[in-house]
Parts: sequence; C-alpha cells; structure tokens
Amino acid sequence: MEKTWKKKAGLFLTSQAVSLFGSSLVQYAIIWYITLKTQSGVMTTLATLCGFIPQVLISLFAGVWADKYNKKKLIMLADGTIALATLVIAILFLAGFDFIWLLFVVLCIRSFGSGIQTPTVTSFIPEIVPEQHLMRVNGINTTVQSIMLIISPAVSGALLANVELEYIFFVDVITAVIGISVFSFVQVHYQKRDQGKVDYFGAIKEGILYTKNHRFVSRMMIYLVLANILMAPLSILNPLMVTRSFGADPWYLTLNEMIFFIGNILGGVLISSWGGFKNKIHTIGLGCLLCGVFSVLMGLPLGFVVYLVWMALTGLTMPMVNTPFITLFQEHVDPDKQGRVFSLISVITGAVMPLAMVFFGPLADYVKIEYILIATGLLFMAGSFFLVRDKVFQELAHKGGIPAQEQPAEPGAQE
Repeated sequence: MEKTWKKKAGLFLTSQAVSLFGSSLVQYAIIWYITLKTQSGVMTTLATLCGFIPQVLISLFAGVWADKYNKKKLIMLADGTIALATLVIAILFLAGFDFIWLLFVVLCIRSFGSGIQTPTVTSFIPEIVPEQHLMRVNGINTTVQSIMLIISPAVSGALLANVELEYIFFVDVITAVIGISVFSFVQVHYQKRDQGKVDYFGAIKEGILYTKNHRFVSRMMIYLVLANILMAPLSILNPLMVTRSFGADPWYLTLNEMIFFIGNILGGVLISSWGGFKNKIHTIGLGCLLCGVFSVLMGLPLGFVVYLVWMALTGLTMPMVNTPFITLFQEHVDPDKQGRVFSLISVITGAVMPLAMVFFGPLADYVKIEYILIATGLLFMAGSFFLVRDKVFQELAHKGGIPAQEQPAEPGAQE
C-alpha cells in the first residue's frame, strides 16, 4: 500500500514539475518578448493583466468542475489546452503571422488553463496521498516548484537571446506531452457521479457559504488573507528597495531573486524532511514569527551582503507558512468541497497581493521601504502570537485534531 501511494505521488509530482518548467519558460519568454519588442509600459502591463485576470475569472468555476468531474482528466485537459494554444501560435508565427495581439490572446488562454489546473492539482493530492504524509508531499511539491521557477527564467532568457520565439513555444508543447504521458500512469479510482446539469452559481455560492460557516476553514482563510497582505511588501517592493538603497546594477536584482528562491528551496526541503510540529498551527506560527524577524532585519541599514542573508532566510520561512496552510485545508475541507475551496483560495490570494500593492505602492513613494518592511515585520510577529493563541485552533487541538464528522475519506475513495 505504501509503495503504491509513493509511486503515484512520485509520478504526479514529476509530471507537474515537467509541465511547470515548460509553461514558466514560455510565459517568461512571451512577457520578455513583448517588453523588448514594444518597450512600452502599457503593453507590458496589458500582458501581465492578460496572464492574471482570466485565471481569477475561471478559478471559481474550475472549483465546481473539480468537485463534480474526474480531477485527473481535468488536469490533463487544462494542460493539453495550454499546449494546443501554444502550438497554434507557434505555427502562426512560423507562417509569418507574428502579431503582438496574438501573444495577448495566447496569454489569456494559458491563464484560463492555469486557473483550472491550479486548484484542481491542490485538491487532487489528498486523493493519492495518505493524510499523515500530506505535509511532506506538499513540502516536496513546494521545493520542486521553487527549483523550476529558478531554472525556467534562466533557460528562457538564454533561449530568447539565441532562438526565435516561435521555436521556444515548442518547449511548452513537448513538456506538456511528457507531463501528460507521465500523469496518465497515475491510477485513481473514481465513483461515478451524477452528470446532470450543474447550477454553477449555486455551486459557487455553496462553496462560499461552506467556507464562511466552517469555523476552522473560515478562520484559516482570514489568517491566510492577512499573511498575504503582510507578504506584499516583501514580494513586490524588494526590487525597488534594492535599486534605491544599493544601486541600479541588474546583478543586484538578479541576486535578490535567486537568493530568495534558493532559500525557498531549502525551506521546502526542510519542511518535507522534518514534517513540522505535530500541531501544524505551531509550524505556521513559527514561520510567521521568523518571517517577521527577518523582515525587520532587512529594514536595517547593514549592507547588501547582510541583506541577502536575511532575504535567503525569509525565503526559507515561506514553506513553513504556506505548506502547513495548504495541508490543513486539505485535511479539514470535505472531499466534495475541496475544488471550490481551493479555487476560492486561488482567487483570494491572487487578488489580495495586487490590492495590497494599491496601498503599499504609493506609500513607498512617501515612506522609506525599509520602514515599511520593519512595520509589516512587527505585525507579522504579533500575528504569529494571535494565531497560536487563537481559541478556535486551541479547541481543535484539545479535541485531538480533526473532528470526526470532518475526517476525509481514504485517498482514491472519494468521488
């Protein structure tokens, strides 16, 4: 039994890593191509919106599909649709139809595919992984994704400098074919469902009400939103701070990004090997506390090298926060609601960051970013105290974990 789920998890993570590598590589290539070709801030912004808005719009509907239909087929269909759209654009570019607007179209299609794939992938993992191993597998998944997100922009930049864009498109097609082929070997047994007409808005409303009325899930969602708001300056203002405080050398920005992702990888390795505390809330609390401490230290004028050390350690804490969050949702959300809840999480986390930057961005023109990092770091530290002391979580711990009525079914048995 143990070998079976490990084999399934290994095949699944491999397929997603290969697919993510190709998708990220081509996504970077398209955005950079538009930026270099047009040198227009408006066009670059439009490209970013094309890659973001469709994903948010489709996510809630994707959650309904994930709860109703075969998740494996849905993931493969989304991946295949992205690859097909990329193949069509490659053929058009090879035929001489190399119009910028076509790239915006393909960015929208790819974004729709990602909006379907992301919540479905997260809700699929509990179907093949036993509950007691979810934390480790999610940690491995975080590590693999971080590695891909380091490699893909470097490879994309090298290819774009030496190869025409239309040939780079084929990388995504090839990796999608490999990923889908590997994933096809993951066997999951589904119970046949009623394939009648779906009331999408009713189903979405049901998912929202379920989240709102579930004491644990709703409280976790509040902390997740607050954590994303406080992470916004760390994620988006850092490059601006580096430029203002240490210089406009591109290498500074490159090191800033690379060091963070290296820390992220090490954090993923740590959480997958350690598994965190028995009480996952304590793991999140420690991650938030350390993240706050390192954010405060980054705001102190101690030089670029010391700043990079704190940046790496901040990256290391991220899996300590994100992985237990995901695992707790997987453990506590009813199997037939997971698709909708994770799609709601995708929408919220996708929207919170840019909305937070509507506040933090203009603020950074009047207040030193170092001060913003110190303030958000202190709030992170305070938040970790309230999280660990939260009565809802303490009550749950006293009851011995997941209440009996919320116990998920055995992997592979649901649906």
